[in-house]
Amino acid sequence: MIKDTSILTSESIEFLEKYLNNPSPTGYETQGQKLWMDYLRPYVDEFITDSYGTAVGIINPDAEFKVVIEGHSDEISWYVNYITDDGFIYVIRNGGSDHQIAPSKRVNIHTKKGIVKGLFGWPAIHTRLKGKEETPKLDNIFIDVGCKTKKEVEELGVHVGCVITYPDEFFILNENNFVCRALDNRMGGFMIAEVARLLKENKKELPFGLYITNAVQEEIGLRGAEMIAHTIKPDVAIITDVCHDTTTPMIDKKKEGETKSGDGPVITYAPAVQNNLRELILETAEKNDIPFQRLASSRATGTDTDAFAYSNGGVPSALISLALRYMHTTVEMVSKEDVENVIKLIYESLLVIDPKENFSYFK
Repeated sequence: MIKDTSILTSESIEFLEKYLNNPSPTGYETQGQKLWMDYLRPYVDEFITDSYGTAVGIINPDAEFKVVIEGHSDEISWYVNYITDDGFIYVIRNGGSDHQIAPSKRVNIHTKKGIVKGLFGWPAIHTRLKGKEETPKLDNIFIDVGCKTKKEVEELGVHVGCVITYPDEFFILNENNFVCRALDNRMGGFMIAEVARLLKENKKELPFGLYITNAVQEEIGLRGAEMIAHTIKPDVAIITDVCHDTTTPMIDKKKEGETKSGDGPVITYAPAVQNNLRELILETAEKNDIPFQRLASSRATGTDTDAFAYSNGGVPSALISLALRYMHTTVEMVSKEDVENVIKLIYESLLVIDPKENFSYFK
């Protein structure tokens, strides 16, 4: 049992900052994956990767029984979709990017020549008040890179298909909250790496193979998890992702449930969640005095849990989430204490999984 409530080290936070600040848009996660693998390397026996960029650190690779702990590595972004003759750029989503937060945001356009700086422009309030108030929509937001013609834009290296990210970077708010774009879900990759670190530092010997999995392309439909689940063929999967802090303004708790940043890991009830595995996690939380919250999902969790659960004839899977404020904005925020408690809960749950005991409902 981990008794020290402050399990994150200065090296951990340094890695987290570097990892978050690095852009990893869906389909272009490789540089972030390399950073993650470099950090994880001392704590695992070997790595596997696939052709789309999912990375897996393995402890005990020769073991027959396989347990996955997983997060996803990609962040939402934009694609260049159309360049006007006047040099303005229109975009389409790469994942669930929010058009309403775009106006006045700075952007990085990723080209073969390097980063091209730009911004989402927006008409001044003086001009909008003369008629019907326009709201930001996908078909009226646009990027300005300071060019007067399409040719000038193209000479910078910008073309249709270039991916676009926000440059907003990591900071700690009021000492207790991590803030950045892409906490959804590079916090997951960070937390499972910390689990591996703790296992190594505490000299824990696991009776199974542990596959620490950082999947790609979750934001466009769980694609990376679908691919790697067929490669690993795990016996058990524990997924970590984010969910909403529903106590902030403008969220209906009657529809979304009540989960709050700072109140502990969120454990999901859903058809994709295997009941016996979930109960093992709940019992582990109670035994180790780890605070937790409950969340119900309807047809699907909307996370990589669904991809693992319904692969390879059915894999017992569970979801441990991190309550997050302001999802899919550039100021996503989570509680430092929650981060530590998710790490503890995954760590302690691994220590009680017995490969000789299956999770069947028909024992």
